Amino acid sequence: MLPPWRWWAVPAAIVLGLVLGSVGDLIVSIIGAASGASVNHPPPAVNIIGDVVFDVGFVGAAIYIASLLGRLRPSEFGFRRFQLGRALWMLALAAVVYFVATGVYASLLGLHGKEQLPTGLGSSSDTAAMIGVGVFVTVIAPICEEFFFRGFIFGMLRGWLAPRSWGPWVAAIVTGLLFGAAHSGSAAVKYLLPLAFLGFLLCLLRWKTGSLYPGMALHSINNSLAFGVDELHWDAAKILAMALLALAAIAAIAGPLGRREPAVAVNGPDVGGGPISPPAAQQVGPPGL
Repeated sequence: MLPPWRWWAVPAAIVLGLVLGSVGDLIVSIIGAASGASVNHPPPAVNIIGDVVFDVGFVGAAIYIASLLGRLRPSEFGFRRFQLGRALWMLALAAVVYFVATGVYASLLGLHGKEQLPTGLGSSSDTAAMIGVGVFVTVIAPICEEFFFRGFIFGMLRGWLAPRSWGPWVAAIVTGLLFGAAHSGSAAVKYLLPLAFLGFLLCLLRWKTGSLYPGMALHSINNSLAFGVDELHWDAAKILAMALLALAAIAAIAGPLGRREPAVAVNGPDVGGGPISPPAAQQVGPPGL
């Protein structure tokens, strides 16, 4: 079943998320200042905690708006099991398309490296800050952003446009553009288009696999590469280890939400059919990310 949400839920959740996130970030800054932290140049801990609270504010907004429109079910946000083989090849395909497209984009514009992390996080200042930033960008951000954009916004728009064959594509485009725009405060303008394209591909990944978990995995892998290569200048082995640890953490945190939800049939024009059962589906739980 597609979620019975309404078109106004998207702008309402965005506005409420901005309010909750901004207020939460302000409270963190006030607490930091009261503890002796500089207001103009807060330490990395204050910035990291503020960013976490800001992202969680959007999660809370989505949950609240969805609760006004019906009973909350994790499966409506995409927390459900998935077909392993299908998810793996679609994740690989989305990754190849994204990296090739962004490589061409970067060469045309003369860009070097991926989108940079927000200034002020201080990932290179000390080990504790580096770990904190790593956890945020590879675990917390993928969970929160996939929940809000692909779980809530894309799910709602797709449900609203379900009678139309082009509905999922329009929902993916709109969600991707919103995803890119959401990074306008932390990434340079030249990186917003690739981020919007990534958001679009993540929507397709959720649509075609029927689950939010493959998108979380790709999101985390991308962030691990960006963080490991551009910020830490690590070699491939260290980046791979970080990515695997991040995926394990995501499975441990978000996995229980979809453990009991069966995979859905994905052979029709839209995902939203009834559950399918093993062995034909070769279902795997979230820990298989």
